[in-house]
Amino acid sequence: MTGSHRAPRGGSRAAAREARRQQARRRNQLIGAGVAVLVLVGGGGIAAVNAFGGDGSASGAKTSAGDDKSGGAANMLSDAKVLLDGPAAKPLSATGVWTVAGTADGSSAPDRSFVCQSQRFADPAGIRTWVRNFKNATTKDTAVQYVEVSNDAAAAGKAYTTILGWLSQCATPQYRLISSYSTTGLGDKGVVAVFGQPGEKINKYRTISVSTAGQTTMVMEHDSTAKVTPKPYGVMGAASAGLKRICAEAECTTGTPAARVALLPTSEPAGFMAPIDLPILDSIDTPWVSAASTTRNGTGCEKIDLKKARAAKYKSQTYVAPDAKVPTEFGLDTMVAKFATPVATSTFVTGIRKNVDNCKKTTSNATVKATGTLALPSIKGESWRASYDTGGGKIFTYRIGIAATGDRAVYILFPVLKKLDISDAAFNEVLIRAAERSLTFK
Repeated sequence: MTGSHRAPRGGSRAAAREARRQQARRRNQLIGAGVAVLVLVGGGGIAAVNAFGGDGSASGAKTSAGDDKSGGAANMLSDAKVLLDGPAAKPLSATGVWTVAGTADGSSAPDRSFVCQSQRFADPAGIRTWVRNFKNATTKDTAVQYVEVSNDAAAAGKAYTTILGWLSQCATPQYRLISSYSTTGLGDKGVVAVFGQPGEKINKYRTISVSTAGQTTMVMEHDSTAKVTPKPYGVMGAASAGLKRICAEAECTTGTPAARVALLPTSEPAGFMAPIDLPILDSIDTPWVSAASTTRNGTGCEKIDLKKARAAKYKSQTYVAPDAKVPTEFGLDTMVAKFATPVATSTFVTGIRKNVDNCKKTTSNATVKATGTLALPSIKGESWRASYDTGGGKIFTYRIGIAATGDRAVYILFPVLKKLDISDAAFNEVLIRAAERSLTFK
């Protein structure tokens, strides 16, 4: 049996890129001013919350003096002594000595103090802001403590949600969400996220804790380099020390910190990846954005037939980089399908795996190489690199991934273009994240 393969439909991606270019600009305006996001909660459910933080102005100045907008709260945390000092930052790393590199109040704070920050203040109408930077001469690591004091706990809660929106729609170039956690015992509520930028031999990481306690919102970030992804405990220890100092003066409480793995919120359709989940390419420093797309049967090897497999529901989405100088074929396609039972899901995924594994036997112009197997406790799947020789010297190459988790299946497709490829490991990481995000698909 001989199969055929046609050139990718660049026109559809070009249309998606133009549509999403306009939406991306609008989204960037909304990140600071307020967006609706979905937050993953216990048991795999999601809760809708509003993420808004004032007028979105990045130029307002909140000084250490502050206006008396809330009675006795006007003097809350009015002295920088409430911030961590060098010795108190010790939990960030076991090596070296931490020292204070600089301290700024709201009138002198930079527009960007931590990763993904989209505007100067999360609560432009708040009472005051403190920013303290740290450095470690031994490890060359740096850190920052960012504290905002709002007029009341409700306003602080909105500031916290605004910062979560910044993280989930991160516009900091060349960083990807590696891991994330929800925390307890760090104020009223909190998260820790680890963003990474891959290097040839060593990676750059930004581990960030965000917490809210009473009228305060605190960010603690540790910037480091390493070969392996940092654990959350160092930044949690420093955040705990910072909150204890804050709550000794402010009306708030904190406890013993603990963390559990949990995805950051996303404003994408339920079940789909956020742009920060997508791979990093050296030649692209603009954010990924998404657009709805049509579900197809694959590149030729996969022979996807969701109706025959009796999928209860399925949906597809394409991710593009609308402002990047790339061919129209560039992008990453994803499909999420829900089945009646995990057994039905496994049967569907196993069928696709067999189709691709045997493709070089059934499709004369195809060359297929397996690039990874997923054998995690809750995720099973496989990835490949498939090339199709269409004659005349034209060869189209794709990375293909399929995985099952519970009663959901995910499929991802990435065209390999000149200077626009990723590693096997990076593709498999995206496949895992796609499976993790699919748990909210209904």
